[in-house]
Amino acid sequence: MSILASLQQALADGDIEVIDLTTPLADDTVILELPAQFANTRGLSVTEVSRYDDRGPAWAWNDLQVGEHAGTHLDAPVHWISGRDGKSVDQIEPGRLVGPIVVIDKTAEVAENPDFDLEPEHFEAWIAEHGPLPDNCWVLFRTGWSQYAHSRDTFLNADAEGPHTPGVSVAGAQWLASNPKVSGFGVETVGIDSGQAGTFDPVYPVHYFLLGADKYGLTSLVGLDRLPVTGAMISVSPLNVVGGTGAPARVFAYVER
Repeated sequence: MSILASLQQALADGDIEVIDLTTPLADDTVILELPAQFANTRGLSVTEVSRYDDRGPAWAWNDLQVGEHAGTHLDAPVHWISGRDGKSVDQIEPGRLVGPIVVIDKTAEVAENPDFDLEPEHFEAWIAEHGPLPDNCWVLFRTGWSQYAHSRDTFLNADAEGPHTPGVSVAGAQWLASNPKVSGFGVETVGIDSGQAGTFDPVYPVHYFLLGADKYGLTSLVGLDRLPVTGAMISVSPLNVVGGTGAPARVFAYVER
């Protein structure tokens, strides 16, 4: 039996489960909000074109307006100044968007401290316990934060000091960016950096280092609690926007049962 035939059979038999890691995109999906002095993107807006009526008797369809960085979305290198000469969404090789998943689970730590940041030692500890990172892997940061996705206030978790959401330190971002095994990094929060990353040097270091190193980001993921620490595969399918700095994406995990 061929490899693809074996995969098809495993899917049919339920030996491989497909898990949707995507936040449903609606007009009330919580998106990133920058400080007032900066321009902000839009969420989803849907305008009906026709619905089995005089405008189109046998069909229904809508017009959509949506920001590139709304909901579960991919960040391409050109999203950040450090990657301005890098790839747009349509230029990313498809093979970079499919690969093994590495889950870093810090749910307990984040429950105690919403400002928790991954440091290099957390990645090194994972490797010491589970072995080397696989080639072309996507590191997914499990925090439990997706439980707050239906409430703007709790999901953004902002006060006078700014947002308080988990992420990665400057040193941790450099570690991720410099590791040749890593293709991408995904989070449950609204952005790939921590809420307090605007106070770091450089600001928003995951954006700065990761995208500057031709690696990619995923935000607003759900269902990470259903994934094993190792052994699953990811498939990232952003809208293939020509010149896009990012795009809403459907993200699937394939888990062997």
